[in-house]
Amino acid sequence: MSVRTEAAPGGPPSTVTSVAQRVLVPLAIANLVANIGIVLTGGVVRLTGSGLGCPTWPRCTDDSYVPHGSLGIHGAIEFGNRLLTFVLAAVALATFLAAWRAGRRRAARVAFVIGLGIPAQAVIGGITVLTDLNPWLVAFHLLLSLAMIGLCVLLLDWLRHPRTSRRHADPVRRTALATFGVGWVVLYLGTVVTGSGPHAGDADSPRTGLDPALFSHIHAWAVYALVGLSVVLLVLARRSGDAFLVRAAVALIAVELSQGVVGYVQYFTGLPIVLVALHLVGAALTSAALAWVLVRSRRVPTPA
Repeated sequence: MSVRTEAAPGGPPSTVTSVAQRVLVPLAIANLVANIGIVLTGGVVRLTGSGLGCPTWPRCTDDSYVPHGSLGIHGAIEFGNRLLTFVLAAVALATFLAAWRAGRRRAARVAFVIGLGIPAQAVIGGITVLTDLNPWLVAFHLLLSLAMIGLCVLLLDWLRHPRTSRRHADPVRRTALATFGVGWVVLYLGTVVTGSGPHAGDADSPRTGLDPALFSHIHAWAVYALVGLSVVLLVLARRSGDAFLVRAAVALIAVELSQGVVGYVQYFTGLPIVLVALHLVGAALTSAALAWVLVRSRRVPTPA
């Protein structure tokens, strides 16, 4: 893989620059994993009824930034999720600095945007707590995390495949774009279903008042459309001879089918917490796979 480096005049790249180049891809992977992890821990907060374990923000209570014993396990779970934000910020900062030092300016800009998403998420999370877990704000909180996961995939793909040769044909690009768009409709409808369901994050938190059965069916029909488009994209990718795009399309279909199985089982078994958590991780993986497909559909990479 060819990368641009910052070399001393008349000499090889500096030690710091060389280290930055070596750690950049692992840091980008860590960034992706951390953002998927925060989706899971946020889901645990909601599924255990710990959404108001720390009843205010930015402090946990009116007089303390940390929970005290009277808040019990819910306070510990909510506070633990808040602490993970600092881990996320540290990984994002390290990724940005490594990209900048390695001379990967475009990657550094994406890493910077990902980093900006973290304080934005903290503020939205705080407003969510202050509004007693308004379901529409909870949904927005999740969707922003899913968007950040997509940016992490974009960053990783740019780092691993920096060189491209030719553009894909219009049918490939348009099908990938349609798949991406329908995929995000599916993700949004998933939050609508969740907002009308039983796992509110706290026993006294409001629900949307929408019919969960009706929106579950609407969500399912959107999934059918997404799977159909994904299969068409796979066929077009095979015809184009792009092994990278074929791999991305196969991964997307595999995630979709897994999500479908988990979704149906959880629906007919009364939404058990473990399956809902798995479905939430699947949503994060769906966002990642959608982003991978879209990025790979733009240009055909040149092997290094």
